[in-house]
Amino acid sequence: MSTSQLPGRVEPYKLAARRERLEGLVPLGGLSRLAEEAGPQAGDCRVVLDFGIDLQGRRQIQGWLKADLALACRRCHAPIERAVESEFLLGMVADESLAGELPASHEPVLVENEQLDLLALVEDELILSLPQVVYHDEADCLVPAQQLVSKADDATEEASAPDDNPFAVLRTLKGKQ
Repeated sequence: MSTSQLPGRVEPYKLAARRERLEGLVPLGGLSRLAEEAGPQAGDCRVVLDFGIDLQGRRQIQGWLKADLALACRRCHAPIERAVESEFLLGMVADESLAGELPASHEPVLVENEQLDLLALVEDELILSLPQVVYHDEADCLVPAQQLVSKADDATEEASAPDDNPFAVLRTLKGKQ
């Protein structure tokens, strides 16, 4: 089943039994939790979801998504375009207690009342795929190059001086110089 826009909710057990594939777009502007984490977004996230049953009889979703996000530079806070991409394997569970029975290769996804909220699933995967830290290249950053010098570099130079021996304090405590 191929659509231009993914449906909000699906019946995943039926899709798995028929080994269906859903492909489509999710508008980034409607993902409020993503906006809280990464700021307001525009554009779409491209998503491919293959529903199926593995050799052990577990219902699963093998997925892939990709989106171009505008993320804030940690130095100057100006936006940077970054492509975020994720591949994932989800095991469907009807109860959270069953999540422990999944193999390590599967992440649990809770199916309530035989319904699955696809938009929440995509939003969760996007949030998990966000990079920890985003910086512009030094030449493109709005922060002046002089301010980009790390204070840790200065501290390293000072620590290498013989007067900054960490055991010097012990010598003074013992009364020896």
